[in-house]
Amino acid sequence: MKIALINENSQAAKNGIIHDALTSVAGELGHEVHNYGMYAAEDDAQLTYPMVGLLTGILLNSGAADFVVTGCGTGTGSMLAANAMPGVFCGLIIDPTDAFLFAQINDGNAIAMPYAKGFGWAAELNLQDCYRKLFEGESGVGYPKERAAIMAKNRGVLADLKSKTCHDMLTVLKNVDQDLLKSAIAGEKFGELFYANSQDEAINDYLRSL
Repeated sequence: MKIALINENSQAAKNGIIHDALTSVAGELGHEVHNYGMYAAEDDAQLTYPMVGLLTGILLNSGAADFVVTGCGTGTGSMLAANAMPGVFCGLIIDPTDAFLFAQINDGNAIAMPYAKGFGWAAELNLQDCYRKLFEGESGVGYPKERAAIMAKNRGVLADLKSKTCHDMLTVLKNVDQDLLKSAIAGEKFGELFYANSQDEAINDYLRSL
């Protein structure tokens, strides 16, 4: 699985801590981690949380990533922005129990975490524990197990509902503020990581045209 890491500007200084925690767990489970930054608060390309949502939508809908790990000060802004995108199902994860239940019940494709609120001593251990509960087992098997079937049905209902209320990603890209879009994909390593992994030529062509 390809896991994309995205940090917005208020918490960019913590990118190294988050990346180390994520790779220490994901790597041993056989997953790839692609770090889209921000890498430091001083980066030229500044990502706000609305841009994080837009970038999350691009990565997941193009197939450049299978899962996105992101966040902001509280995690809420990034979660809301990500869930505004078609095909994105993002949960707010604070502790390992949240991570486990999100994976088992919701089987989403993105998480947002708080990187300021409650981010204190041994925060990197909480990150590792969350990532382990998120990625170590099979997702979507239900909890409790006897409710697995109804949970799977409800995920399908939600996915269908979202497909009716959202445009496809290419339409989104053509209609959003183009300066916002250019800023969202202006990261230092975006081109290197994205075009090597994206599976949607129409999205690729449109982004290159910018």
